[in-house]
Amino acid sequence: MTKLFSKVLIANRGEIACRVMRTCQRLGIRTVAVYSAADENSLHVRTADEAVALGPAPAQESYLNVEKVLAAARSTGADAIHPGYGFLSENAEFAEACKAAGITFIGPPAAAIRAMGSKSAAKALMARAGVPLTPGYHGEDQSPENLHAQADRIGYPVLIKAAAGGGGKGMRRVDRTEDFSAALASCKREAASSFGDDHVLIERYILNPRHIEVQVFADTHGNVLSLFERDCSVQRRHQKVLEEAPAPGMTPERREAMSHAACEAARAVGYVNAGTVEFIVSPDGDFHFMEMNTRLQVEHPVTEMITGQDLVEWQLRVAAGDPLPMRKEQLRIHGHALEARIYAEDPARGFLPSTGRLLHYKQPEASDHVRIDAGVGQDDEITAFYDPMIAKLIVWDHDRPAALERMRRALGAFQIVGVKTNITFLQALVASSAFSNAELDTGLIEREREILLSPAQDLSADEPMLAALAHMLQEQSAASNDSSPWAMHDGWRVNSSLRRILSFTSQGARMNVDVEYAAPAYRMRVGTADLRVQGELQADGSLRATIGARQLKATVVETQHTISVFHDGQHWEGAWLDPLAQRRSAEEGSKDVRSPMPGLITAILVAPGAKVSKGTPLLTMEAMKMEYSVSAPADGLVRSILYAVGDQVPEDSELLVFVAGQTSGDAPV
Repeated sequence: MTKLFSKVLIANRGEIACRVMRTCQRLGIRTVAVYSAADENSLHVRTADEAVALGPAPAQESYLNVEKVLAAARSTGADAIHPGYGFLSENAEFAEACKAAGITFIGPPAAAIRAMGSKSAAKALMARAGVPLTPGYHGEDQSPENLHAQADRIGYPVLIKAAAGGGGKGMRRVDRTEDFSAALASCKREAASSFGDDHVLIERYILNPRHIEVQVFADTHGNVLSLFERDCSVQRRHQKVLEEAPAPGMTPERREAMSHAACEAARAVGYVNAGTVEFIVSPDGDFHFMEMNTRLQVEHPVTEMITGQDLVEWQLRVAAGDPLPMRKEQLRIHGHALEARIYAEDPARGFLPSTGRLLHYKQPEASDHVRIDAGVGQDDEITAFYDPMIAKLIVWDHDRPAALERMRRALGAFQIVGVKTNITFLQALVASSAFSNAELDTGLIEREREILLSPAQDLSADEPMLAALAHMLQEQSAASNDSSPWAMHDGWRVNSSLRRILSFTSQGARMNVDVEYAAPAYRMRVGTADLRVQGELQADGSLRATIGARQLKATVVETQHTISVFHDGQHWEGAWLDPLAQRRSAEEGSKDVRSPMPGLITAILVAPGAKVSKGTPLLTMEAMKMEYSVSAPADGLVRSILYAVGDQVPEDSELLVFVAGQTSGDAPV
């Protein structure tokens, strides 16, 4: 066995950097982190043996700067670089620069990256290799007129895809010819921003398809094998949300056919190291090559869980010149694994990214059944500069139903305060009958959208009572440090008892907790519930409470404006009611349009004085690798525009002055 590297620099950040470091450290390999100004105190920096600053927060000036990354490797004596995924992982020039500098690139050869980097070129190559393709246009004529004509020829619906793309970026479904031009312009803008290349291809959109990918590995000795498949059908905006291995309903014959096609795709480009060949599978079982990702995938842990293999260790050994650690006949599928991506985003607002500090962060306990690949910890910051992934939750069990139950429990054990997350949405998704019954295709989320995003209909009185109890216990604790009788919060009164009302808003509704002090307990009324409540705060921050005849345990986290209750696997959040703030917000909403997230203005679609109808796109923004369109909230008049293309704006910034209901008037000066 070849000697492995002495020091590896990980040219990435977040959870993948931490995950690569774990394997390196287990193998006795020292690690080097690189970081931007925004990541100076991040978890991957704290985890590494050494860390080198690259530059300002924007990725182009830090993580994507090849010279700075190579300089960091040289200055620390790293003999290899692992690129993770994203950033420079599929950059052929970077792979060549590593080789020229005498540093091993832990990934495929530059020629293979180039061959698969252009979706158009890759399609032509796969056709020659006999790999099945989806009908479409992959040519060089990129004129809007030709692309529109090709879409009309293929027949709607079609999919516009960035030729250099990945991760769902630069991708649009178009159902009608009249919608094509606007979708193409948006797709090209996003492709140019994300990949520096606005070339696109057009493909027939297969209705109700599954997205199944095959993990392949190849070494420098001519060996190529498949480590089985993953089902990644559950997506939103072409980005994966839940992944699993093996794919439900996969027959041995189809698995063999797809694995063979994937290995042939790898052989066709002289592939080495880890790669993933992605297929679109129609309802009748036919599969078509979609693309090859020339790197380790986000969802690789589910393959590791069912095979018992460490794919990062495989990457290191292959990069060092070893043959593949196992042969095809030695690999077995054991059990079933699921992965959920925990994102800082707000499902109720169209999954817009959420930024802020993690004021409270607690993850499920790791075990042989539960794995958490996290890139953050308590008090870390989720910024607008990078992908908003917080962590990946991976579970394993002997079969799919048992793994589903593991996932449900593990999601309920996550506790995050400080940013909005998709955890409640994931809980609804995993519990849905469609997902539970493996009725999988890429339209599942959109089809079940109303159910998945519906707020709880019957709110329990437990959570607001627990919130009120914790708040008053905190008041008592603070008062105990002040000997003044005026600081007491025990509710004592002469010949009477104190009553107060704590008011919250939750899920858009007002909720009052009527509290009567009856030491050593309280009497609380919420709606029709009227119960005796008491409890105490524990040293670990949890709350033990008695509500009526029931004993409960919860975690309650209070911030300046909100209070969160984690109880029985659910997260309830209430905002302290501030009528003045509500009135001010309503007034502002009628006059202006605000930024739903921090981001970059990429296009302004109207002029001052424009009369628009409700839903008219006004401008586009980009943040966290996503383009978002800001639309008119009502019929009205655009009075003035306050930013220009290229401006970076904070969240909730007034973008333009909009007068609802006014469709005439003098143009602004």
